[in-house]
Amino acid sequence: MIKTLALTAAAVIGLALATPALAETDTAPAANNTAPAAHATVGEKAPDFTLPAADGGDKSLSSFAGKIVVLEWHNKGCPFVKKHYESGNMQALQKEFTAKDVVWLTVNSSAPGKQGHESAADALATAKSDGAASTHVLLDEKGEVGKLYGATTTPAMYVIDKDGKLAYAGAIDDNASPDPEAVKDAKNYVRAAIEALQAGKPVEVSSTKSYGCGVKYAD
Repeated sequence: MIKTLALTAAAVIGLALATPALAETDTAPAANNTAPAAHATVGEKAPDFTLPAADGGDKSLSSFAGKIVVLEWHNKGCPFVKKHYESGNMQALQKEFTAKDVVWLTVNSSAPGKQGHESAADALATAKSDGAASTHVLLDEKGEVGKLYGATTTPAMYVIDKDGKLAYAGAIDDNASPDPEAVKDAKNYVRAAIEALQAGKPVEVSSTKSYGCGVKYAD
């Protein structure tokens, strides 16, 4: 009996040592925030969806057929989202590429009562305060679209080509630090993907692991 208890205690201690705690910045999604396996697959047709836009009406992915489309998962309270907005990195990308006929859709999948959830009016106010230049801010309160695409972090980024196929999915860049200064020397995967598509070339890096805060889906 004593031997059994000792083994059990040792197992518990080993589990505690093997399981890292989440940082205060919530850099990894909690268990109930993790999206199920994605239906969206790089190289295949991006799943269509329809969501209410903060500026009014409903917007469907299919309505932007024939254009390159970027999906950006957003949570204004996330340090990693703040990194890209406080540095001006996200807005610069939005402005540069929407000026080149790219559609940029910012998606908020935070559930009501969860961090980052915003009403339409609040989402518009946030976008104005940040100087954002996305085509539309879409509200995904039920998390259905986020889960459809397998978005687990903010920001998580997706690039869809003119044929409606998912060409890139993952992190915005290769530096997972929350420091705004980190964007200066980072390799921006989203930029590289869009520029490759615009040049009629294959996307060299089509999939990476996204980093950031867990998407605040409903329990």
